[in-house]
Amino acid sequence: MPQAHVEAHGYAAQSATTPLGPFSFERRAPGATDVALDVLHCGVCHSDLHTVRDEWGGTIFPSVPGHEIVGRVTAVGPLVSKFKVGDIVGVGCMVDSCQRCKPCADGLEQYCDNGFTGTYNGPEQGTGANTYGGYSNHMVVRESFVLRISHDEKQLAAVAPLLCAGITTYSPLREWGVGPGHKVGIVGLGGLGHMGVKIAAAMGAHVVLFTTSAGKREDALRLGAKEVVVSKNTEEMAAHAGSFDFILNTVAAPHDLDAFLVLLKLDGTMTLVGAPASPHPSPGVFNLIMKRRRLAGSLIGGIRQTQEMLDFCAQHGIVSDIEVIRMDEIETAYARMLKSDVKYRFVVDMATLKAA
Repeated sequence: MPQAHVEAHGYAAQSATTPLGPFSFERRAPGATDVALDVLHCGVCHSDLHTVRDEWGGTIFPSVPGHEIVGRVTAVGPLVSKFKVGDIVGVGCMVDSCQRCKPCADGLEQYCDNGFTGTYNGPEQGTGANTYGGYSNHMVVRESFVLRISHDEKQLAAVAPLLCAGITTYSPLREWGVGPGHKVGIVGLGGLGHMGVKIAAAMGAHVVLFTTSAGKREDALRLGAKEVVVSKNTEEMAAHAGSFDFILNTVAAPHDLDAFLVLLKLDGTMTLVGAPASPHPSPGVFNLIMKRRRLAGSLIGGIRQTQEMLDFCAQHGIVSDIEVIRMDEIETAYARMLKSDVKYRFVVDMATLKAA
């Protein structure tokens, strides 16, 4: 008889106030439609930190974070048709959804009416069990939530952040039709923002990067921005009033949204993808109604769009700018991330888990 469970090893937070450390747990054995994979690389997302510190509430402990996952397939169920042993694959922020509601039928699993199953911090469909993420050596995921990776294998560590940071920025840029002839603003040059610059530029837009730090100007231009505006400089900001088709705001800290809303032209949209632990100050209504401007939000993309994003990035040679770390360096990475001391995404080499 097949095993009902497979032992796995990872790094977990046991509470909101304790550091992450080694943790052994059980994964289910692959079922008929499951793909098993060994995790090669896992990106470090700000959501990981929010979750293990319980800053958004609702964290189930112990918590094994990680949803920017690249791995190698080790086994497939008998009904799996898209993947085979040895394939390089990705797993992003979701590992399941109800598959019955209209959003799921439309390929928008991230907006599942019954709630998608997060790669970590569950609950698992059917059982309600907690899910454990990619800070681990092994995973088992439904085939329909596994993604093809076509980048060169030498780039795999830098591909990992595409599974969250990449799709979080690609999805709104795609949904609001960004392309040639559009003037697009990216607010913030962090893990999300640097991907937004790269992707918007590859889509053909004229990209303007907004930052509070003049020292990021050179990097922004290297990444694909045509202009850089220091948002604390009122003259630089005023020079762009009423001129943007679209602004993607990636900043995950409360700030004045009005300063950017007034930069939108008639019918322009600013979409928020950064998720601060406390709310932004409420924007003024007149900045919206006088130019029929829109303030919107966006989550990740569905599985179909995430695959589209991965293929787009492979076609355009886009990966994340990363710093590779050991698993036992994760708390140091979190501390540096809080100080924005990373260009622009940490990625854990999961081979170091054995030695951690």
